Amino acid sequence: MALKQKEEISVGGLHNTMASSTTVKGDILTENDFRLDGRVEGNITCSGKLVIGPKGKVTGKVISDNAEIMGEIDGSIVVKAKLVLKASAVIKGDIQTQTIEIEPNARFNGSCVMSGEVTPQA
Repeated sequence: MALKQKEEISVGGLHNTMASSTTVKGDILTENDFRLDGRVEGNITCSGKLVIGPKGKVTGKVISDNAEIMGEIDGSIVVKAKLVLKASAVIKGDIQTQTIEIEPNARFNGSCVMSGEVTPQA
């Protein structure tokens, strides 16, 4: 049985990027903007803007200040400000956000709660 590890990504630049050929099994915590083109089996907590590219996939909870999703998320999403679901997005889970923009052809299966102030639920 593999041990679940916590991956902490933090570099001095303005954003982090994870390539499409990369898979992380564990949680990611970043204070900067983050673009995911690979796969994450775990939770992502981003204090900036999270961008999940068309080939990006997350199996776990996503928490971010802002997010733009083009790939897949199988889990809940908590975005404090604005969430954008692009046409290629596939979401299987609940969403909690202040503002949401959904392009035609984006797929979302779950419930959505929108309010003035978003706080992550356990």
